[in-house]
Amino acid sequence: MTTQTLPRLQQRYQQEVLPALAQRLGRSNVLSLPKLKKIVVNMGVGSATSEKKHLEEAMDALTHISGQKPVMTRARKSVANFRLRKGMAIGCKVTLRGRRMYEFLDRLISIALPRVRDFRGLNPHGFDGRGNYSLGLSEQWVFPELNPDRYTRTQGLNITICTSARNDDEARQLLRELGLPFRGTETAAPKTTAPKKKK
Repeated sequence: MTTQTLPRLQQRYQQEVLPALAQRLGRSNVLSLPKLKKIVVNMGVGSATSEKKHLEEAMDALTHISGQKPVMTRARKSVANFRLRKGMAIGCKVTLRGRRMYEFLDRLISIALPRVRDFRGLNPHGFDGRGNYSLGLSEQWVFPELNPDRYTRTQGLNITICTSARNDDEARQLLRELGLPFRGTETAAPKTTAPKKKK
């Protein structure tokens, strides 16, 4: 029986990122340090209301990108202007944990993001206040697993990285140590306005 080796990014987290975070945050308890919990990849297919084939194509693409079968997402309410009925399938999503989560994030950082046109770094303010980070990609073809001849329709996707961090600053440090290319000096202290001098 062969034992699987840990994904490259998971090894880096254990060997390099954890010691760096412990030093930065001043904590000796490894269990208190922030870690990745899950990654949710979502594709919203608005045209699925009239073309079911578009949703099938998106689900097939997401399967190749993530290595896991996605589930359909359905409308929570009806919107007459968009010909949308409650319960109608309008997208798909996949939730990655463990090995697949680390492998996906590694491919995102090292392969997909560098292929984004005119890429200048990720927005360092895309956090939700609870240590989770979201980013969007306008084209699915930045993932080399997809054949452009097979997937002819442009489809964007949203990626949410959920962490156990206590706040956004800790999550930002974790993701930066893992290699996410944030734009600018995201770890700089916030600017404070100097008090006005009394006349």
